[in-house]
Amino acid sequence: MWDFEHPPRNQELASRYQIDWMLPSACADRLASGEADIGLIPIAALAANPSLRILPGCTIASKGRVRSLLLVRRANQPLAAVRSVAADTASRTTVAHARILFRHWGNPNVPFLPMAADLDDMLVRADAAILIGDPALLALEDQADRFERSREELVYHDMAAEWRTVTGLPFVSAVWCYAPAGGSLLVESIAGAPGLESETRDSIAQDFIRSRDHGLANIDALVAEWSGRMALPADTIRTYLTTNIHYILDDECREGMRAFFRLAAEAGILPEYNVPG
Repeated sequence: MWDFEHPPRNQELASRYQIDWMLPSACADRLASGEADIGLIPIAALAANPSLRILPGCTIASKGRVRSLLLVRRANQPLAAVRSVAADTASRTTVAHARILFRHWGNPNVPFLPMAADLDDMLVRADAAILIGDPALLALEDQADRFERSREELVYHDMAAEWRTVTGLPFVSAVWCYAPAGGSLLVESIAGAPGLESETRDSIAQDFIRSRDHGLANIDALVAEWSGRMALPADTIRTYLTTNIHYILDDECREGMRAFFRLAAEAGILPEYNVPG
C-alpha cells in the first residue's frame, strides 16, 4: 500500500480509490456483498464466491517460513493426539490449510474452536492454538518469557513451512480480487459501465503492482515506521518484510493455490474451485 499512503502518488490515487481498512475476512464479505469493488481477501473466500476475479500481479504468500501463521501446541501432546484447536477468528484460509495438514498428520476430525487471539486463553480451552498476523509475530518474540512465566513447554509450528514440507509449494494467504459485476465505486467512477473492462482492470492492477514495488524499494522507511508501532525489533520486521513474505503472484504461487483448493475439496473443507490461468 506504499503509494496509497506516501507521496508523490498518494494524492492522485486518493482521487480514484476510496480505501477502507479491515480484516481480510471482512474485505471478502464486503466484496461479495457489492459494498466494495476491490478487496485483499483470504483465498479460501474464492471457493464461496467463485464469481470474484483475481487481480493479477500481487499476493500475500510465503515460500518458506512466514512467522506470522502459527500452530502452537503443548510439547507433550503429538499432533496426532491433539483433541481441539483454538483458532483465531480472523484466520479463514489458515484454518482451512490447518485442516488439510491435520489430515496429513493423522488427525482429520479434530474440532476447531473460534476464539480471540490470546495464546494463554486459547490454551486454557484447547490443546493447540492458531495465531495469525501480529499476535503470531508477538508470540514468537515472547517464547522465552512465556516459558519463564508458565514453565510450560510449547512447540511453535510455522504453518507456511509445514505446508511447504507436505506439498512442496508456497503457502498463499491472500490475493487482490474484484467483482466483475461491479459495486458502488469503480464501476461508476472508473469503468463507466457495469463490470471492469480488461483495460481498466489492467490499469488498476498496475497501480497495485507499482505500489508494491515502491514499497519494496522503501524497506528502510517501512521498518522505521513499523518499529514505532509494534513491540518487535527492527531486524525482525525487516526480515519479515524482505524474506518471510512473498508478494508476487507467480506461477509457483498459482500452483500452491491449486493444490490448496484441490486438497480442500477432496477433504470436504471447501467447495471445488478452479484457479484461473
